[in-house]
Amino acid sequence: MAGLRGGATLALLGGLMLGAALPPRRAEASEIALPPGSGITVTIKPGTTTLARPCYILFSKTPTIMLSIKSGEKKTFSFMCQNPENHFVIEIHKNIDCMSGRCPFGEVHLQPPTSALPTLNRTFIWDIQAHKSIGLELQFFMPRLRQIGPGESCPDGVTHSISGRISAAMVKIGTFCSNGTVSRIKMQERVKMALHLPWFHDRNVSGFSIANRSSIKRLCIIESVFEGEGSATLMSANYPDGFPEDELMTWQFVIPPHLRASVSFLHFNVSNCEKKEERVEYYIPGSTTNPEVFKLADKQPGNMAGNFNLSLQGCDQDAQNPGVLRLKFQVLVQHPQNESYITYTVDLSNERATSVTIEPRPVKLSRKFVPGCFVCLESRACSTNLTLTPGSKHKISFLCDDLTRLWMNAKQTLSCMDHRSCHRKSYFLQVPRDILQLPVQLHDFSWKLLVPKDKLSLALVPSEKLQQDTRERICNTSFSYLMASSSSSPGQDLYFGYFCSGGSIEQIQVKQNMSVTLRTFSPSFQQEVSKQGLKVSFIPHFKEEGVFTVTPDTKSKVYLRTPNWERGLPSLNSVSWNISVPNDQVACLTFVKDQTGLVCQTGRAFMIIQDQRTQAEEVFTLEEMLPKPSFHHHNFWVNVSNCSPVSGKQLNLLFQVSLTPRTIVGKRRKTRAWL
Repeated sequence: MAGLRGGATLALLGGLMLGAALPPRRAEASEIALPPGSGITVTIKPGTTTLARPCYILFSKTPTIMLSIKSGEKKTFSFMCQNPENHFVIEIHKNIDCMSGRCPFGEVHLQPPTSALPTLNRTFIWDIQAHKSIGLELQFFMPRLRQIGPGESCPDGVTHSISGRISAAMVKIGTFCSNGTVSRIKMQERVKMALHLPWFHDRNVSGFSIANRSSIKRLCIIESVFEGEGSATLMSANYPDGFPEDELMTWQFVIPPHLRASVSFLHFNVSNCEKKEERVEYYIPGSTTNPEVFKLADKQPGNMAGNFNLSLQGCDQDAQNPGVLRLKFQVLVQHPQNESYITYTVDLSNERATSVTIEPRPVKLSRKFVPGCFVCLESRACSTNLTLTPGSKHKISFLCDDLTRLWMNAKQTLSCMDHRSCHRKSYFLQVPRDILQLPVQLHDFSWKLLVPKDKLSLALVPSEKLQQDTRERICNTSFSYLMASSSSSPGQDLYFGYFCSGGSIEQIQVKQNMSVTLRTFSPSFQQEVSKQGLKVSFIPHFKEEGVFTVTPDTKSKVYLRTPNWERGLPSLNSVSWNISVPNDQVACLTFVKDQTGLVCQTGRAFMIIQDQRTQAEEVFTLEEMLPKPSFHHHNFWVNVSNCSPVSGKQLNLLFQVSLTPRTIVGKRRKTRAWL
């Protein structure tokens, strides 16, 4: 058996050696003939990919790696491998001289036709030269072109690269794919157009024509035609490199009259100018101030009906430190919505410390076309987000197919730093009517309340008693208040939690500066808006972090918990609850857990329960077992003071208070005594 296996191995090796010694099989012979005076040169050369096994072109019985065929020549050749498309590319370069003779305007044909060329990646290049006073226009048939940026590629592999010339320097206008909006590109003096076709693509037309135009007096003009809703992303010449110094480039947009267009700058840089100023200019239909001039950092126009032009103007740059001017922008075209015809007035002229931001909700990205959602200031300056500043009256409208894609966030700062007069002041925390009238859901309205340190504290009284949101009793209302106090010491901010209407908390007192955020959870907030409202007063300073005044409801239990529930009550903080008991009721105080799990590193943590009538009090150490349920006939205090706990052994305390009529409690006690 071993001998048979050895013989088979030798036979296999011999076969492999014989195969290696055979010459590679050749592809079929090709012939390319170029007419005299055609101005065409065909070059076959190695591609950018280097393979382990080389391939050669066999011409006149001589292997070579490059072959050039000029106008008036005919050459026959073959490839010494079966897959030449993996090794070689072919360039067809045609010079069109419009200076010494008549320019061949009209449709541009592929010469030689693709059927007469070997199956390689092909690049057709047309180099057109004309007088400086002559404008050259490339007209693209359907489908029109779509510009792509660096690192992007076309799905079908077909790309169009277009360049122009300023004096002796070539300027890249852009790289384009099919299925876009670009229908014409106008340039002056010289145009270089390159069409790249992959070897497997059977396209046999150039897809464009050349027309003669008068001088355009600028670098180029790009025409973009929209048939319906859609978007186009466009870039300045040489992008992402610098736009040529002191040049002018224009984009012309053709928009159906029943649609609206908005411009957004996606990325831009400005150079260092010595003379003039870099800017963008718009010719907008119906504008009495054409051209409308904007800086690149300005919000760009939106909600425009009909055709318009956009131009980018460079400047004379600093020779020592020129910087880079570049621009990438998007034009979004969509149907106008009913809201785009309504103007809303938001009067913040008397709101000196209030700002409102309208912005998109966070959403998952989609590859499908999604109509834009814009907020327009004075119906023209449109953007995806808009901040209304205090002290002014703003007129806004919306260009959006679905206003639920937007929400509002507002901020207001209220302060009183003169402690001698602050105690006579109070504020009502309510969302202004001008904000509530907008057709966009309010997400957050935050009030920042500031007081002089160690001089005054704050008291908040809700228009309806509040409930603290806990796992045992969740807030199911359309809005809640998130309350927190801020500390000058790092890590000492105190989050009191979420509170909603329909509870038993009548007042919250806070030692120092705090923030109150009204957060909405559903559009039904508009129907419950009357329930919102907090009165803020300035009171004498006290040492505890917070004091809650609670009047339990006879129909339900009250759940209360210490602040900073997720992270634990900060070190050495103290919080109290002032709990009222009606004369005909008895309150039962119950702790949800038997132990807190607290471990103190320094100091002691304790809880004091004090009867407010007799002043009798009980003191409990919070590192030990919590007290059992207790009954209280009079108003009482619950005070919790923290130590400096060991990391991971924080203080979190949850308790409940329920009311029972006194007669029922008395009967229960008599029954227990009889038993």
